[in-house]
Amino acid sequence: MSITAERRTTLIGEYATAIHDTGSPEVQVALLSERISNLTDHLKTHAKDFHSRRGLLMLVGRRRSLLDYLKRKDEARYQALISRLGLRR
Repeated sequence: MSITAERRTTLIGEYATAIHDTGSPEVQVALLSERISNLTDHLKTHAKDFHSRRGLLMLVGRRRSLLDYLKRKDEARYQALISRLGLRR
């Protein structure tokens, strides 16, 4: 359910806006999206795991608030990020 260290560094390198960038909204949303997809796969096999479902909903809410922040600050970066991640909005 968690992200491996190699996958995490790959995602950070792919979505970073500067060298050693781990705190930009793009990186945070990419990491949250990876965790959300892992939890979604977990819940497909464990349908009654309500504690993980609550954690998934919290992650989705956190990602949504980061995306709203990015949309308020820079619309172009927001559009580029959701197209790269394949999100619906």
